[in-house]
Amino acid sequence: MDGPNLPAASGPAPTESERTWGMLAHLSALAGLVVPLVGIVLGPLAVWLVKREESEFVAGHAKEALNFNISVLIGAIKASEGHTYRYPFALRLVN
Repeated sequence: MDGPNLPAASGPAPTESERTWGMLAHLSALAGLVVPLVGIVLGPLAVWLVKREESEFVAGHAKEALNFNISVLIGAIKASEGHTYRYPFALRLVN
């Protein structure tokens, strides 16, 4: 199922390899555990740079993960500077 911000899938369904790379695009942000702060951006960026020409599906997920993690990085930097920061787009599930 496509998320609200991702275009509807067109053409053949993604292959198992594409689905795996799409998942890895999101999970690659865990590189932040090894390289604090910037690692959360480097992981999705690396997946996007490597796979963007091969698969529109993987590129879309990598860009989505990259945009989300850039927002997280900004939130972390603002907090470390003592500023209040609200993510520009987030489900406010806890009030």
